[in-house]
Amino acid sequence: MPRNSTRKPRRFRQLLLLVVLGFLLVNAVAFFHAWRFTHFTTEPGAHTDNPEQLTPLQKVDILLTGIKNPKPRNQTTPSFPYRTVYLNSLNGRLEAWYSAVPHPRGTVALFHGYTSCKSKLLTEAAYFRGLGYSVLLTDFAGNGGSAGNVCTIGHHEAADVAAVTRWLQRRPGAVVLYGNSMGAEAILRAESELGVRPTANLVECPYGSMLQTASNRFLSMHVPPFPLANLLVFWGGVQNNFWAFDLDATRFATNISTPTLLLWGEADQRVTRLETDAIFANLRGPKQRQNFPHSGHEPYWRKNKQLWEETVAGFLTIL
Repeated sequence: MPRNSTRKPRRFRQLLLLVVLGFLLVNAVAFFHAWRFTHFTTEPGAHTDNPEQLTPLQKVDILLTGIKNPKPRNQTTPSFPYRTVYLNSLNGRLEAWYSAVPHPRGTVALFHGYTSCKSKLLTEAAYFRGLGYSVLLTDFAGNGGSAGNVCTIGHHEAADVAAVTRWLQRRPGAVVLYGNSMGAEAILRAESELGVRPTANLVECPYGSMLQTASNRFLSMHVPPFPLANLLVFWGGVQNNFWAFDLDATRFATNISTPTLLLWGEADQRVTRLETDAIFANLRGPKQRQNFPHSGHEPYWRKNKQLWEETVAGFLTIL
């Protein structure tokens, strides 16, 4: 028998083995990254910087080892009067700060973003109080003073939004939901899929879909998103018992008739204009939109304080 006839099957088996090993390795890396993204640790230390702030060597290190994700902690407390309350959610016990004002126009419930906590929203809360609203700032499950260490980037957190909203709706007055990034995503899912019906929404930079936001993170590090972004979303959902490809604010918006103000920063590298355009176009109720020049994925009052305050106040006056 010619030697070539025996070499071809052997080379095919070797190639097949390499393909299988490569497939297993890529999935193992994605599985590990997904776990680090969705499970906070109790180890001390700083959270990994945003992708835009990393050096090329640091980006390689993150791709190989994953991000550092210690559980966010509240480092400050409100300067205005407040009391700590505990609410029950499907995700466990939530810690919240409640601050009432005399003769309130209603209550604004504030929800933070990924790797954050309620103390990061004290500036916004103080402004809402100045407009005549009581405020309730809540740590999502897994964050700050709330129970657990799991974060699903908006999916399970929607149940926390529902618990907070229903607690407030047992009291008199309008209930306005305010959230940024993950908090905004959780608000939109809570209304679309969990039957939450607030008086109004103020949502800052919700991402279009979980797959899109994962892809954007890879693109911000100048790494091709496929197939790692797809595998990251797949394993993140499997690990936390939900189908993460359905975490999609563009679709959620089609079921939302609540008056909604959508805010977006024009320098945002993590949530694109196309995502924001699609969400806004799909909202079914009364809606307004405001873009903020020079602002990235950050609080808009930092670089556009007057515009942010005027936009928020103007929207609330029509309720």
